[in-house]
Amino acid sequence: MDPVEPKESSQISAASVQASVKLAVVSVFSALIAVGTILSIPLPAPLYEITWAPAVYLALSALSDRWTAFSATAIGGFIGETFNVAFKGGGSPIYPFGIVWARAPEALIVGWAAKKGTRWLIASMVIATVFETVAFFVSDALFYTYGLFQYGSPESLYSGIVAASPDFFTMIDLAYIPIALAIIYAARPAFRRLGFR
Repeated sequence: MDPVEPKESSQISAASVQASVKLAVVSVFSALIAVGTILSIPLPAPLYEITWAPAVYLALSALSDRWTAFSATAIGGFIGETFNVAFKGGGSPIYPFGIVWARAPEALIVGWAAKKGTRWLIASMVIATVFETVAFFVSDALFYTYGLFQYGSPESLYSGIVAASPDFFTMIDLAYIPIALAIIYAARPAFRRLGFR
């Protein structure tokens, strides 16, 4: 067996350190997103709640790489929403999966635009929030239409769309964009020291 060359050894070491940093960021921010999801404001169905998590995952998406932010958003959202459904009551067992379906891709949208300047970043956050709203609306409209996952009896497509229309209030998450920008401004130097952007 050949001894590992010093240069190769340092590359392996740097890669393992970066992997450890990413794992630590995913762990910490999954916890923050979970807490932000648990500390929610209850709303009537189908909205269920407004959470504090969007400011955190939108900021993380701009501060770290896309897959780190995607992982933290998916894990934290799933854990937080599972807690809410299990212990706060009133929610469907499908909600944790819906949070992942609607919110985790937001990290990819924002992460894509993060290096393109502030205007692109803000536009991507708006687009991500629109995506989240449409993702909730389409799935809820179908669930109401076919009476799936505790969404009542099957209805017409029109009735399902009407029943899901309160999902458009999810656009209130646009209010978190200035908070996310403030977090980005404050935390960017620390994330750069960790080896991100």
